[in-house]
Amino acid sequence: MDATVKDVMTRRVVSVRENASFKEMADALRRTRISAFPVLDSRDRVVGVVSEADLLVKEAVQATGTSLVAALRHVHEDEKASGVTAADLMTRPAITIGPDAPVAEAARIMYDRRVKRLPVVNAAGHLVGIISRVDVLAVFSRADQEIRDEILHRVIPEHAGGRLTHFEVSVRDGIVTIAGPLPDDKAGRAILDAARHVQGVVAVRDRFR
Repeated sequence: MDATVKDVMTRRVVSVRENASFKEMADALRRTRISAFPVLDSRDRVVGVVSEADLLVKEAVQATGTSLVAALRHVHEDEKASGVTAADLMTRPAITIGPDAPVAEAARIMYDRRVKRLPVVNAAGHLVGIISRVDVLAVFSRADQEIRDEILHRVIPEHAGGRLTHFEVSVRDGIVTIAGPLPDDKAGRAILDAARHVQGVVAVRDRFR
């Protein structure tokens, strides 16, 4: 079965309120050694994310000797640089994901939006966890034998329709090799495509005859 966000997410999340001060956030970032906080409103809904980069804007824009190029780059962040609370500094809206979403979807969102983590929210918008790039990569720690068993006992029977007379499946470091005679290309393509989507699979090698 495909892993979902709730299978790999971190459930204990450090968050801040909209009225959290700059000093509070800077202290918390240093103390917890994390690089960003989800920001919650009065109803405990995630409304934004404040990161160390957001806090750094203040120091960068206010620094003496800032180059013209850097100054121009920060013009649109002047308001953020003058901010003193999480509400002033946070990036909004927050890019979030649901706990039942596939891990592959979390990976796609992180890649497309160039973010390192996603707050995980329930249907009411309440924070239930956070998933990071490291959490996404955790699916590749699945044992080779587990991957082989799933392909052998679920994927092949489901997509071969009982027509496959002989096959061999080997898995090493997440790389799957499937060999054997096939009655037609359609069955082979179906098996290979399904195998690529098995949790923990790094690559699939086609050795069908």
